[in-house]
Amino acid sequence: MPQIQNSGLYNFPKERNKGIIGTLIFHVALFALLILTGLQTPLPLPEEEGILVNFGDGDTGSGLFEPSASSSSPSSGDPDPGIPDNAAAVAAAEEQQPVTAEEQILTQDFEEAPVVEKKREVVDPDAEIKKQKALEEQKRIEEQREADRLRKEAEEAERLKREAEAREAAELEARRQAIINRTRTALDNAAATGTSQGIAGGTGNQGRDSGSVNSVLYGVGSGTGTRGVSFNLAGRTPSKLPSPTYDIQEEGIVVVQVSVDRNGKVTQAIPGVKGSNTLNEYFLRVAKDAALEAKFDAKPDAPVTQIGTITYHFTLK
Repeated sequence: MPQIQNSGLYNFPKERNKGIIGTLIFHVALFALLILTGLQTPLPLPEEEGILVNFGDGDTGSGLFEPSASSSSPSSGDPDPGIPDNAAAVAAAEEQQPVTAEEQILTQDFEEAPVVEKKREVVDPDAEIKKQKALEEQKRIEEQREADRLRKEAEEAERLKREAEAREAAELEARRQAIINRTRTALDNAAATGTSQGIAGGTGNQGRDSGSVNSVLYGVGSGTGTRGVSFNLAGRTPSKLPSPTYDIQEEGIVVVQVSVDRNGKVTQAIPGVKGSNTLNEYFLRVAKDAALEAKFDAKPDAPVTQIGTITYHFTLK
């Protein structure tokens, strides 16, 4: 019988078994290496990271307390199998304790929040200059308003003063006119009725032409004529008795009643009183001006206001 020679086909099962065994050994060694190096938990354990959120089963809700498992689950009183026992205990504890406002604020425990740098305020020099100019303009406006107010007050005070002076002048003029009218009426009545006054008896008006209607003396006065000017002021001597200045060609006598203080100053003059024989407005005015410039000697024991007369004789020039 002929002998069969060995061939590669005849040894194939044996080689295949060797390949399978080698593959198994390689994978077992690789798995053991993974277990020893890659599948071990590193110690110490790393810290957990993340953001805590409230436990729930929906996107909406209201209230401050975590609902219990029985109230939140539609099934019978069994807890949700997906919730671990410790989570149920935490939910029950939170239900018993009120949630404070601080606990409602979400916090990030592990990651530091980014620091927001405060922007540095930049001062604009032009803005500061404009502000200063605005303040100066406001101050100028206020000063102008104050000046206008003071000016208006001064104008109002001046107006009131002029009105008061005008009223006083009008009152004096009215009094002067009333005296002139009374004098004219008295002269007319005396000429018409022939009345008399005096202590010597007989008819006529006893006294002097230069006398005063308020005097009780009917004799000669204490004045002496000085260039057509005479006076009657008992116990007083004139230190200044100017004559009136006039430039009209008329004659007449004007008697001016004067009020003299203790210093000898004439404080008031009323022209055209008793003894005057003319009521010429021009003579009355210049006689009054001259009487106001007259000056008598001082007399401390004299009355506070002593009444007398100054008589002016106007002649043709």
